[in-house]
Amino acid sequence: MQYIPNILFTIALAAGIGYFTSNIRKIIRNIKLGQEVDASDNTAQRWKNVALIALGQSKMVVRPVPGLLHIIVYLGFIIINIEVIEIIIDGVFGTHRVLSGILPLGVYNFLIASFEILALLVLLGVIVFWTRRNIQKLKRFWANEMKGWPKNDGNIILYFEMVLMILFLTMNAADQSLQTMGAAHYVEAGSFPISQYIVPFFSSFSEGTLILIERSAWWLHILGILAFLNYLYFSKHLHIMLAFPNVYYGKVVPKGQFKNLDSVTNEVKMMMDPSIDPFATPAEGATAAPAKFGASDVMDLNRVQLLNAYTCTECGRCTSECPANLTGKKLSPRKIMMDTRDRLEEIGNNITKNGEFKPDGKQLLDDYITREELWACTSCNACVEACPVSIDPLSIIMDMRQYLVMEQSAAPTELNVSMTNIENNGAPWPYNQMDRLNWKDEN
Repeated sequence: MQYIPNILFTIALAAGIGYFTSNIRKIIRNIKLGQEVDASDNTAQRWKNVALIALGQSKMVVRPVPGLLHIIVYLGFIIINIEVIEIIIDGVFGTHRVLSGILPLGVYNFLIASFEILALLVLLGVIVFWTRRNIQKLKRFWANEMKGWPKNDGNIILYFEMVLMILFLTMNAADQSLQTMGAAHYVEAGSFPISQYIVPFFSSFSEGTLILIERSAWWLHILGILAFLNYLYFSKHLHIMLAFPNVYYGKVVPKGQFKNLDSVTNEVKMMMDPSIDPFATPAEGATAAPAKFGASDVMDLNRVQLLNAYTCTECGRCTSECPANLTGKKLSPRKIMMDTRDRLEEIGNNITKNGEFKPDGKQLLDDYITREELWACTSCNACVEACPVSIDPLSIIMDMRQYLVMEQSAAPTELNVSMTNIENNGAPWPYNQMDRLNWKDEN
Protein backbone atom coordinates (compact mmCIF):
# COMPACT_ATOMS: atom_id res chain seq x y z
CA MET A 1 0.00 0.00 0.00
CA GLN A 2 2.84 2.40 0.80
CA TYR A 3 4.03 2.24 -2.83
CA ILE A 4 0.67 3.11 -4.40
CA PRO A 5 1.35 6.90 -4.43
CA ASN A 6 4.72 6.28 -6.13
CA ILE A 7 3.12 4.02 -8.74
CA LEU A 8 0.33 6.54 -9.40
CA PHE A 9 2.86 9.34 -9.69
CA THR A 10 5.00 7.36 -12.15
CA ILE A 11 1.94 6.57 -14.27
CA ALA A 12 0.87 10.24 -14.29
CA LEU A 13 4.41 11.35 -15.18
CA ALA A 14 4.71 8.83 -18.01
CA ALA A 15 1.26 9.71 -19.37
CA GLY A 16 1.96 13.45 -19.25
CA ILE A 17 5.36 13.20 -20.94
CA GLY A 18 4.05 10.64 -23.45
CA TYR A 19 1.13 12.82 -24.54
CA PHE A 20 3.42 15.85 -24.77
CA THR A 21 5.90 13.91 -26.93
CA SER A 22 3.10 12.74 -29.22
CA ASN A 23 1.93 16.31 -29.79
CA ILE A 24 5.45 17.59 -30.39
CA ARG A 25 5.86 14.95 -33.08
CA LYS A 26 2.70 16.25 -34.75
CA ILE A 27 4.14 19.77 -34.77
CA ILE A 28 7.40 18.54 -36.31
CA ARG A 29 5.46 16.55 -38.91
CA ASN A 30 3.32 19.57 -39.79
CA ILE A 31 6.32 21.89 -40.10
CA LYS A 32 7.98 19.37 -42.41
CA LEU A 33 5.03 19.74 -44.79
CA GLY A 34 6.70 22.98 -45.86
CA GLN A 35 9.52 23.44 -48.35
CA GLU A 36 13.05 22.77 -47.13
CA VAL A 37 15.23 25.73 -46.20
CA ASP A 38 19.01 25.94 -46.20
CA ALA A 39 19.93 27.66 -42.92
CA SER A 40 23.60 26.66 -42.88
CA ASP A 41 24.77 30.22 -43.46
CA ASN A 42 25.68 32.89 -40.88
CA THR A 43 25.91 30.39 -38.03
CA ALA A 44 27.66 32.81 -35.69
CA GLN A 45 25.02 35.49 -36.27
CA ARG A 46 22.23 32.98 -35.73
CA TRP A 47 23.61 31.93 -32.34
CA LYS A 48 24.14 35.58 -31.45
CA ASN A 49 20.47 36.23 -32.23
CA VAL A 50 19.46 33.34 -29.98
CA ALA A 51 21.53 34.77 -27.13
CA LEU A 52 20.32 38.36 -27.53
CA ILE A 53 16.73 37.98 -28.78
CA ALA A 54 15.46 34.63 -27.44
CA LEU A 55 17.44 34.40 -24.20
CA GLY A 56 18.26 38.06 -23.60
CA GLN A 57 14.76 39.29 -24.57
CA SER A 58 16.33 42.31 -26.28
CA LYS A 59 13.31 43.02 -28.48
CA MET A 60 10.87 42.60 -25.60
CA VAL A 61 12.35 45.47 -23.59
CA VAL A 62 11.81 47.92 -26.45
CA ARG A 63 8.56 48.43 -24.54
CA PRO A 64 10.06 48.63 -21.03
CA VAL A 65 7.07 47.87 -18.76
CA PRO A 66 5.72 44.73 -20.45
CA GLY A 67 9.28 43.75 -21.36
CA LEU A 68 10.51 43.78 -17.77
CA LEU A 69 7.40 41.99 -16.54
CA HIS A 70 7.83 39.34 -19.23
CA ILE A 71 11.45 38.74 -18.21
CA ILE A 72 10.40 38.31 -14.57
CA VAL A 73 7.55 35.93 -15.40
CA TYR A 74 9.53 33.95 -17.98
CA LEU A 75 12.75 33.52 -16.03
CA GLY A 76 10.92 33.11 -12.73
CA PHE A 77 8.65 30.40 -14.07
CA ILE A 78 11.56 28.53 -15.68
CA ILE A 79 13.86 28.77 -12.65
CA ILE A 80 11.15 27.80 -10.17
CA ASN A 81 10.49 24.66 -12.19
CA ILE A 82 14.02 23.49 -11.44
CA GLU A 83 12.38 22.21 -8.28
CA VAL A 84 10.41 19.85 -10.51
CA ILE A 85 13.58 17.72 -10.60
CA GLU A 86 13.29 17.21 -6.86
CA ILE A 87 9.54 16.65 -7.04
CA ILE A 88 9.97 13.95 -9.69
CA ILE A 89 12.61 12.12 -7.64
CA ASP A 90 10.46 12.38 -4.50
CA GLY A 91 7.38 11.22 -6.39
CA VAL A 92 9.03 8.18 -7.95
CA PHE A 93 11.04 7.00 -4.93
CA GLY A 94 8.83 8.18 -2.06
CA THR A 95 11.45 10.52 -0.59
CA HIS A 96 10.87 14.05 0.67
CA ARG A 97 13.08 17.02 -0.24
CA VAL A 98 15.71 14.59 -1.43
CA LEU A 99 18.07 17.29 -2.68
CA SER A 100 18.45 18.66 0.85
CA GLY A 101 20.47 15.53 1.62
CA ILE A 102 22.59 15.87 -1.52
CA LEU A 103 23.31 19.58 -1.75
CA PRO A 104 24.96 21.55 1.06
CA LEU A 105 22.17 22.77 3.33
CA GLY A 106 23.10 26.42 2.78
CA VAL A 107 22.88 26.01 -0.98
CA TYR A 108 19.56 24.19 -0.72
CA ASN A 109 18.12 26.85 1.57
CA PHE A 110 19.28 29.58 -0.83
CA LEU A 111 17.62 27.82 -3.76
CA ILE A 112 14.27 27.41 -1.99
CA ALA A 113 14.36 31.03 -0.83
CA SER A 114 15.15 32.18 -4.39
CA PHE A 115 12.28 30.08 -5.76
CA GLU A 116 9.87 31.66 -3.30
CA ILE A 117 10.91 35.23 -4.11
CA LEU A 118 10.61 34.48 -7.81
CA ALA A 119 7.21 32.84 -7.25
CA LEU A 120 5.95 36.06 -5.66
CA LEU A 121 7.37 38.16 -8.50
CA VAL A 122 5.79 35.86 -11.08
CA LEU A 123 2.45 36.06 -9.28
CA LEU A 124 2.58 39.86 -9.20
CA GLY A 125 3.68 40.03 -12.85
CA VAL A 126 0.86 37.75 -13.96
CA ILE A 127 -1.68 39.85 -12.05
CA VAL A 128 -0.41 42.97 -13.85
CA PHE A 129 -0.65 41.18 -17.21
CA TRP A 130 -4.20 40.09 -16.41
CA THR A 131 -5.09 43.66 -15.43
CA ARG A 132 -3.65 45.09 -18.65
CA ARG A 133 -5.58 42.55 -20.70
CA ASN A 134 -8.97 42.59 -18.92
CA ILE A 135 -9.32 45.87 -17.03
CA GLN A 136 -7.10 48.32 -18.88
CA LYS A 137 -8.14 46.51 -22.10
CA LEU A 138 -5.19 47.42 -24.28
CA LYS A 139 -6.42 47.80 -27.84
CA ARG A 140 -4.10 45.17 -29.33
CA PHE A 141 -5.64 42.48 -27.10
CA TRP A 142 -9.18 43.28 -28.25
CA ALA A 143 -8.82 43.24 -32.03
CA ASN A 144 -11.22 41.22 -34.20
CA GLU A 145 -8.90 38.24 -34.49
CA MET A 146 -8.56 38.07 -30.69
CA LYS A 147 -12.17 37.11 -30.02
CA GLY A 148 -13.22 33.66 -28.88
CA TRP A 149 -10.46 31.13 -28.24
CA PRO A 150 -7.47 33.51 -28.68
CA LYS A 151 -8.93 35.83 -26.03
CA ASN A 152 -9.73 32.97 -23.63
CA ASP A 153 -6.34 31.33 -24.20
CA GLY A 154 -4.53 34.47 -23.08
CA ASN A 155 -6.42 34.42 -19.78
CA ILE A 156 -6.26 30.66 -19.22
CA ILE A 157 -2.48 30.67 -19.24
CA LEU A 158 -2.44 33.52 -16.71
CA TYR A 159 -4.80 31.59 -14.41
CA PHE A 160 -2.59 28.53 -14.79
CA GLU A 161 0.46 30.46 -13.65
CA MET A 162 -1.36 32.11 -10.75
CA VAL A 163 -2.62 28.78 -9.43
CA LEU A 164 0.77 27.05 -9.80
CA MET A 165 2.56 29.80 -7.88
CA ILE A 166 -0.08 29.80 -5.09
CA LEU A 167 0.14 26.01 -4.82
CA PHE A 168 3.92 26.20 -4.61
CA LEU A 169 3.84 28.71 -1.75
CA THR A 170 1.01 26.85 0.04
CA MET A 171 2.95 23.60 -0.19
CA ASN A 172 6.02 25.24 1.33
CA ALA A 173 4.02 26.91 4.11
CA ALA A 174 2.43 23.61 5.15
CA ASP A 175 5.81 21.89 4.92
CA GLN A 176 7.38 24.53 7.13
CA SER A 177 4.63 24.09 9.73
CA LEU A 178 5.14 20.31 9.73
CA GLN A 179 8.90 20.76 10.11
CA THR A 180 8.29 22.95 13.16
CA MET A 181 6.00 20.28 14.64
CA GLY A 182 8.69 17.65 14.10
CA ALA A 183 6.38 15.54 11.95
CA ALA A 184 7.88 12.30 10.73
CA HIS A 185 9.24 12.30 7.20
CA TYR A 186 9.42 16.12 7.06
CA VAL A 187 13.12 16.91 7.27
CA GLU A 188 14.14 20.37 8.43
CA ALA A 189 15.37 21.96 5.22
CA GLY A 190 14.67 25.02 3.13
CA SER A 191 14.34 28.73 3.74
CA PHE A 192 10.89 30.25 3.29
CA PRO A 193 10.99 34.07 3.10
CA ILE A 194 7.55 34.35 1.46
CA SER A 195 5.52 31.33 2.58
CA GLN A 196 6.39 32.03 6.23
CA TYR A 197 3.68 34.69 6.11
CA ILE A 198 1.13 32.01 5.25
CA VAL A 199 2.14 29.79 8.20
CA PRO A 200 0.10 31.73 10.83
CA PHE A 201 -3.08 30.75 8.96
CA PHE A 202 -2.21 27.11 9.67
CA SER A 203 -1.52 27.58 13.38
CA SER A 204 -4.76 25.96 14.54
CA PHE A 205 -4.55 22.96 12.20
CA SER A 206 -3.66 19.48 13.37
CA GLU A 207 -0.72 17.56 12.00
CA GLY A 208 -3.02 15.35 9.93
CA THR A 209 -4.75 18.35 8.39
CA LEU A 210 -1.42 19.97 7.53
CA ILE A 211 -0.19 16.78 5.89
CA LEU A 212 -3.38 16.69 3.85
CA ILE A 213 -2.84 20.33 2.79
CA GLU A 214 0.83 19.79 1.99
CA ARG A 215 0.21 16.58 0.01
CA SER A 216 -2.75 18.07 -1.84
CA ALA A 217 -0.76 21.15 -2.81
CA TRP A 218 2.19 18.95 -3.81
CA TRP A 219 0.05 16.70 -6.04
CA LEU A 220 -1.90 19.58 -7.58
CA HIS A 221 1.33 21.45 -8.23
CA ILE A 222 3.03 18.64 -10.14
CA LEU A 223 -0.15 17.57 -11.95
CA GLY A 224 -0.72 21.23 -12.82
CA ILE A 225 2.77 21.44 -14.32
CA LEU A 226 2.11 18.33 -16.42
CA ALA A 227 -1.26 19.77 -17.51
CA PHE A 228 0.42 23.09 -18.33
CA LEU A 229 3.06 21.27 -20.37
CA ASN A 230 0.43 19.53 -22.47
CA TYR A 231 -1.76 22.62 -22.73
CA LEU A 232 1.07 24.36 -24.59
CA TYR A 233 0.29 22.37 -27.74
CA PHE A 234 -3.17 23.94 -27.93
CA SER A 235 -2.02 27.40 -26.90
CA LYS A 236 -0.13 30.37 -28.29
CA HIS A 237 2.27 29.76 -25.42
CA LEU A 238 4.00 27.12 -27.49
CA HIS A 239 6.47 29.96 -28.06
CA ILE A 240 7.99 29.10 -24.66
CA MET A 241 9.76 26.24 -26.43
CA LEU A 242 9.77 27.29 -30.08
CA ALA A 243 11.12 30.83 -29.66
CA PHE A 244 14.71 29.57 -29.52
CA PRO A 245 14.72 27.55 -32.79
CA ASN A 246 12.55 30.21 -34.43
CA VAL A 247 15.06 32.94 -33.67
CA TYR A 248 17.94 30.71 -34.81
CA TYR A 249 16.28 30.10 -38.18
CA GLY A 250 15.08 33.70 -38.45
CA LYS A 251 16.11 36.09 -41.17
CA VAL A 252 19.80 37.09 -41.07
CA VAL A 253 20.00 38.96 -44.39
CA PRO A 254 19.11 42.67 -44.47
CA LYS A 255 15.47 43.06 -43.52
CA GLY A 256 14.46 44.75 -46.77
CA GLN A 257 16.05 42.12 -48.99
CA PHE A 258 13.60 39.91 -50.83
CA LYS A 259 14.42 36.47 -52.17
CA ASN A 260 14.84 35.86 -55.88
CA LEU A 261 13.63 32.79 -57.73
CA ASP A 262 16.62 31.29 -59.52
CA SER A 263 14.38 30.03 -62.31
CA VAL A 264 13.09 33.55 -63.02
CA THR A 265 16.56 35.11 -62.72
CA ASN A 266 18.03 32.61 -65.13
CA GLU A 267 15.15 33.16 -67.57
CA VAL A 268 15.74 36.92 -67.55
CA LYS A 269 19.49 36.46 -68.04
CA MET A 270 18.84 34.15 -70.96
CA MET A 271 16.46 36.64 -72.58
CA MET A 272 19.03 39.40 -72.26
CA ASP A 273 21.89 37.33 -73.67
CA PRO A 274 21.81 37.42 -77.50
CA SER A 275 24.24 34.51 -77.73
CA ILE A 276 21.78 32.04 -76.17
CA ASP A 277 19.36 30.08 -78.33
CA PRO A 278 15.93 30.54 -76.67
CA PHE A 279 14.76 27.25 -78.19
CA ALA A 280 17.69 25.22 -76.88
CA THR A 281 17.10 22.37 -74.43
CA PRO A 282 18.05 23.41 -70.85
CA ALA A 283 21.57 22.33 -69.95
CA GLU A 284 22.05 19.48 -67.54
CA GLY A 285 22.03 20.74 -63.96
CA ALA A 286 20.25 23.95 -64.87
CA THR A 287 17.73 25.27 -62.37
CA ALA A 288 14.30 23.92 -63.19
CA ALA A 289 11.21 26.06 -62.91
CA PRO A 290 9.26 25.44 -59.72
CA ALA A 291 5.99 23.50 -59.89
CA LYS A 292 4.23 26.59 -58.59
CA PHE A 293 5.27 30.20 -58.25
CA GLY A 294 4.53 31.62 -54.81
CA ALA A 295 2.14 30.12 -52.27
CA SER A 296 -1.58 29.50 -52.16
CA ASP A 297 -1.57 27.02 -49.27
CA VAL A 298 0.66 26.20 -46.32
CA MET A 299 2.46 23.34 -48.12
CA ASP A 300 3.81 25.95 -50.57
CA LEU A 301 5.42 27.91 -47.73
CA ASN A 302 8.81 26.97 -46.34
CA ARG A 303 9.47 25.28 -43.01
CA VAL A 304 10.71 28.43 -41.31
CA GLN A 305 7.45 30.20 -42.17
CA LEU A 306 5.47 27.30 -40.69
CA LEU A 307 7.68 27.37 -37.59
CA ASN A 308 6.92 31.11 -37.42
CA ALA A 309 3.20 30.32 -37.38
CA TYR A 310 3.52 27.94 -34.44
CA THR A 311 5.80 30.37 -32.58
CA CYS A 312 3.50 33.40 -32.83
CA THR A 313 2.68 34.71 -29.35
CA GLU A 314 -0.32 36.73 -30.58
CA CYS A 315 1.08 39.69 -28.65
CA GLY A 316 -0.01 42.05 -31.42
CA ARG A 317 3.13 44.16 -31.53
CA CYS A 318 3.34 43.56 -35.28
CA THR A 319 -0.21 44.73 -35.90
CA SER A 320 0.16 47.73 -33.60
CA GLU A 321 3.13 48.89 -35.73
CA CYS A 322 1.51 48.14 -39.11
CA PRO A 323 0.77 51.39 -41.00
CA ALA A 324 -1.88 49.68 -43.11
CA ASN A 325 -3.73 48.50 -40.03
CA LEU A 326 -3.33 51.88 -38.31
CA THR A 327 -5.01 53.59 -41.26
CA GLY A 328 -8.03 51.29 -41.12
CA LYS A 329 -7.02 48.67 -43.70
CA LYS A 330 -8.11 45.08 -43.16
CA LEU A 331 -4.54 43.77 -42.85
CA SER A 332 -3.31 42.48 -39.50
CA PRO A 333 0.11 40.74 -39.58
CA ARG A 334 -0.86 38.88 -36.40
CA LYS A 335 -3.93 37.48 -38.16
CA ILE A 336 -1.75 36.35 -41.08
CA MET A 337 0.26 34.20 -38.66
CA MET A 338 -2.80 32.95 -36.78
CA ASP A 339 -4.54 32.00 -40.04
CA THR A 340 -1.44 30.18 -41.26
CA ARG A 341 -1.25 28.19 -38.03
CA ASP A 342 -4.98 27.40 -38.10
CA ARG A 343 -4.78 26.14 -41.68
CA LEU A 344 -1.66 24.09 -40.87
CA GLU A 345 -3.43 22.53 -37.91
CA GLU A 346 -6.45 21.75 -40.09
CA ILE A 347 -4.22 19.95 -42.58
CA GLY A 348 -2.40 18.16 -39.75
CA ASN A 349 -5.70 16.90 -38.33
CA ASN A 350 -6.68 15.76 -41.82
CA ILE A 351 -3.46 13.71 -42.05
CA THR A 352 -3.91 12.29 -38.56
CA LYS A 353 -7.44 11.19 -39.41
CA ASN A 354 -6.79 9.81 -42.90
CA GLY A 355 -3.15 8.72 -42.74
CA GLU A 356 -2.40 11.15 -45.56
CA PHE A 357 -3.76 14.48 -46.71
CA LYS A 358 -7.12 14.18 -48.40
CA PRO A 359 -8.01 17.29 -50.45
CA ASP A 360 -10.62 19.26 -48.55
CA GLY A 361 -11.42 21.91 -51.13
CA LYS A 362 -9.81 24.65 -49.05
CA GLN A 363 -6.58 26.59 -49.09
CA LEU A 364 -4.89 29.35 -47.15
CA LEU A 365 -5.63 31.90 -49.88
CA ASP A 366 -9.25 33.11 -49.89
CA ASP A 367 -10.50 30.60 -47.29
CA TYR A 368 -8.34 32.08 -44.53
CA ILE A 369 -6.44 35.09 -45.87
CA THR A 370 -8.22 37.43 -48.26
CA ARG A 371 -6.70 39.18 -51.23
CA GLU A 372 -7.68 42.50 -49.72
CA GLU A 373 -5.43 41.77 -46.75
CA LEU A 374 -2.51 40.79 -48.97
CA TRP A 375 -2.62 43.88 -51.17
CA ALA A 376 -3.06 46.23 -48.21
CA CYS A 377 0.53 45.49 -47.14
CA THR A 378 3.04 48.25 -47.91
CA SER A 379 5.99 45.84 -47.41
CA CYS A 380 7.51 48.37 -44.99
CA ASN A 381 8.84 45.57 -42.72
CA ALA A 382 7.53 47.20 -39.52
CA CYS A 383 5.88 43.94 -38.43
CA VAL A 384 9.13 41.99 -38.79
CA GLU A 385 11.08 44.60 -36.89
CA ALA A 386 8.51 44.68 -34.07
CA CYS A 387 8.27 40.93 -33.46
CA PRO A 388 10.07 39.91 -30.24
CA VAL A 389 10.83 36.40 -31.56
CA SER A 390 11.87 37.10 -35.17
CA ILE A 391 8.63 36.10 -36.92
CA ASP A 392 8.31 37.27 -40.53
CA PRO A 393 4.67 37.78 -41.62
CA LEU A 394 5.86 39.81 -44.62
CA SER A 395 7.49 36.77 -46.24
CA ILE A 396 4.15 34.92 -46.27
CA ILE A 397 2.36 37.95 -47.70
CA MET A 398 4.94 38.33 -50.47
CA ASP A 399 4.84 34.62 -51.38
CA MET A 400 1.06 34.73 -51.65
CA ARG A 401 1.22 37.90 -53.72
CA GLN A 402 3.71 36.18 -56.00
CA TYR A 403 1.22 33.35 -56.53
CA LEU A 404 -1.53 35.81 -57.41
CA VAL A 405 0.63 37.66 -59.94
CA MET A 406 2.59 34.82 -61.53
CA GLU A 407 0.04 32.02 -61.37
CA GLN A 408 -3.29 33.81 -61.64
CA SER A 409 -2.36 37.16 -63.20
CA ALA A 410 -4.54 38.60 -60.47
CA ALA A 411 -2.67 41.74 -59.52
CA PRO A 412 -4.72 44.85 -58.66
CA THR A 413 -5.56 47.15 -61.56
CA GLU A 414 -3.20 49.83 -60.27
CA LEU A 415 -0.28 47.40 -60.24
CA ASN A 416 -1.10 46.08 -63.70
CA VAL A 417 -1.15 49.64 -65.05
CA SER A 418 2.21 50.36 -63.42
CA MET A 419 3.77 47.20 -64.84
CA THR A 420 2.40 47.95 -68.29
CA ASN A 421 3.88 51.45 -68.09
CA ILE A 422 7.24 50.02 -67.05
CA GLU A 423 7.12 47.67 -70.03
CA ASN A 424 6.16 50.37 -72.50
CA ASN A 425 7.71 53.52 -71.05
CA GLY A 426 10.51 52.25 -68.82
CA ALA A 427 8.84 53.86 -65.79
CA PRO A 428 5.62 53.36 -63.78
CA TRP A 429 4.16 56.66 -65.08
CA PRO A 430 2.07 56.96 -68.26
CA TYR A 431 4.49 59.28 -70.04
CA ASN A 432 6.62 58.64 -73.08
CA GLN A 433 10.34 58.62 -72.35
CA MET A 434 10.78 61.54 -74.75
CA ASP A 435 8.43 63.68 -72.66
CA ARG A 436 10.05 63.15 -69.26
CA LEU A 437 12.00 66.39 -69.24
CA ASN A 438 9.19 68.59 -70.50
CA TRP A 439 8.72 69.92 -66.99
CA LYS A 440 11.98 71.84 -67.18
CA ASP A 441 10.74 73.89 -70.11
CA GLU A 442 7.81 75.12 -68.04
CA ASN A 443 10.09 76.94 -65.59
